[in-house]
Amino acid sequence: MSTAAAHPEHGPEDPCPEGIELYERALREGGIGRQEASPVPCLLDTGLLRPDARDPAQLEAVPPALALHRMLRATTDRVARERRREQRLAEAFAPLLRIDGRGAAAAENPAIRVVSGTGPINEAITEAMAGAVRELLCVQPNVHYSDGRGAAAQVVAMDRDQALLDRGARIRTLYQHTQRHMPLVLARYEQLRGDAEARSLDEVTDRLIVADRTVAFIPAGEDGTVALEVRHPALVEFLAATFDRLWWQATPMYPQTVHRPSLNGITPRQRAIAGLLVEGHTDAVIADRLGMNIRTARVHIAKLAATLGSDSRAQLGYLIGRSGILDRGA
Repeated sequence: MSTAAAHPEHGPEDPCPEGIELYERALREGGIGRQEASPVPCLLDTGLLRPDARDPAQLEAVPPALALHRMLRATTDRVARERRREQRLAEAFAPLLRIDGRGAAAAENPAIRVVSGTGPINEAITEAMAGAVRELLCVQPNVHYSDGRGAAAQVVAMDRDQALLDRGARIRTLYQHTQRHMPLVLARYEQLRGDAEARSLDEVTDRLIVADRTVAFIPAGEDGTVALEVRHPALVEFLAATFDRLWWQATPMYPQTVHRPSLNGITPRQRAIAGLLVEGHTDAVIADRLGMNIRTARVHIAKLAATLGSDSRAQLGYLIGRSGILDRGA
């Protein structure tokens, strides 16, 4: 049996120790021979090594920043596909669950229930929270926070959130970084009394509410007027675990505020924009994913270009990669 055949199989997001060791050596030495790399085929499969255009017998190391972002992008795309698949399944099975022939108990307590209309959605959330005694998990993307709908929703949410805190439960909420200084958000934490915490990320999922890890609410449409009430234990636990992973990556916002540092004149928000630029996204997509309007996104892109000395969009991508601002830990 050849050495290459004995190499353990693994996914591209989980590089093996042998591959990392050889990749590090290729980085330090400026390349490595094809023959020497053949026992570790994952290096080519995962894109850590690529053919050297100057010497067919040699392989060169892909820059770590580029390799890392390719892998992260693949992971992000896979998660997004799973989320879309989950929503499609939920929408497809929702009407079927209502006609499930397992008896009255199944009909009265469906694992997934479609709730239509802003009023009924708020009533369902309020009812679920009324029975919660331990914890409420929330993801609040930057949607409707600057209009009348957001203000109206805030009034409804404040009473039920305070009632939950008064019962000794805690509330953890994730926002986007663009919401850290919004008056409506700040006012919320000036008024709430109890164990309420908030953190922020450049990007968050769509809106999510999980009460006591027994019931969750997620959107079922783009306009926010249809929601899914999820009570299936496996799905609720999946959503809660997703929240927990995002929470530990997020920057504290309340009750203790942590200020994200700039690096060589590049702000954290500009680093987030740089990452999306390298992935090839348009200004409109960047603005949507980071929770800002397109004009603000373009201002940040212009400042980033000026800081790096770029004269064009293509050159900006090259300079971002060369600057190292997207390296892990930067």
